[in-house]
Amino acid sequence: MFDKSHCAECENIDCLTRCQWIEFDAKDAAKAEMTKMINGEDSRVLSECVTCFACDEYCPFGSHPFDLITELQEKYNSLDINPHLLDATIKRYKPYDELRLKEIDSSKPVLNKCAFIKTNAKNMQGKLFDDLQYVGGLNYFCNLIYHHYARDSVIKERAPIIIDAIKKQGIKEMICFHDECYGFWASYCPRNNIELPSDFKPIHIYEYLYNYLNDHKSEIKKLNMKMAYQRSCSNRFIPEVDKYVDKICDLIGVERVPRKYDRENAMCCAGVFALFNKGKLMRKAQNDNTNDMLEYGAEAVVYSCPMCLESLASKTKRKGLKNYLLSDLCRLALDEVIE
Repeated sequence: MFDKSHCAECENIDCLTRCQWIEFDAKDAAKAEMTKMINGEDSRVLSECVTCFACDEYCPFGSHPFDLITELQEKYNSLDINPHLLDATIKRYKPYDELRLKEIDSSKPVLNKCAFIKTNAKNMQGKLFDDLQYVGGLNYFCNLIYHHYARDSVIKERAPIIIDAIKKQGIKEMICFHDECYGFWASYCPRNNIELPSDFKPIHIYEYLYNYLNDHKSEIKKLNMKMAYQRSCSNRFIPEVDKYVDKICDLIGVERVPRKYDRENAMCCAGVFALFNKGKLMRKAQNDNTNDMLEYGAEAVVYSCPMCLESLASKTKRKGLKNYLLSDLCRLALDEVIE
């Protein structure tokens, strides 16, 4: 939920002036557009925004300006997404009317394989995952994908259904395989005053990976690799988990190259640009991102988001870069063969 209380004292309007996709001639121009949005008015920002969520991280006050943007994008239908595509996507990820409960041990963590349980099946196997109990399916899907479709109302409508599934299943600790799922529990719900069970704790996959590797140091085979890390959009809501990337790299012998488009200055994969008919901008962004990886000597690209991998992998592979989810890189360091 957007908090405008600090906007008057914000001199630089970092949320807009640092944006990689929208250009402003001066800070006053950015402030004028922000004022429009605070007043609930239309703004050029709404149609030019590519929903990369970076403004949330740029804001020095933690005011969540993207919440304001996505709310107004829905109000004014700013992204002009094909209505048939939008309707089909909303129906495709609708939770089931009936929840099939699994027998789990509530005293142990549960892996959430989310709605993409089959799509990412090969990425959730091996030593890291074989001993974990899990849940999956549409009733455990966070729905944050609808930020990219300017339909925050869908997320809010489905949030109680997801929370109800957690309660009925009796999950106390849940390992989230995806950034977005963890972001839903750790950021979206708290900032939107959506009440969670008091005894429920989300665990980011990176925290789980680090703890597992730290407990199995003797099994690690150092990879001696230079990698470029590709942050996901939803990672902007939970920047605190980035520290685990560095910790994991130290454990498995991987150098995270200090490239231009990383950390706060990360560039999104640009795959979502196809929704907005921005093909030319998508190609430029992906080329700039890939060339930046190569310029800083990366041998591989490592992702937190399977969708980012799908969007960039073919391009980076043609440039000679290997592509991994960070969890798969950890499996490789445990001397497992991955597909």
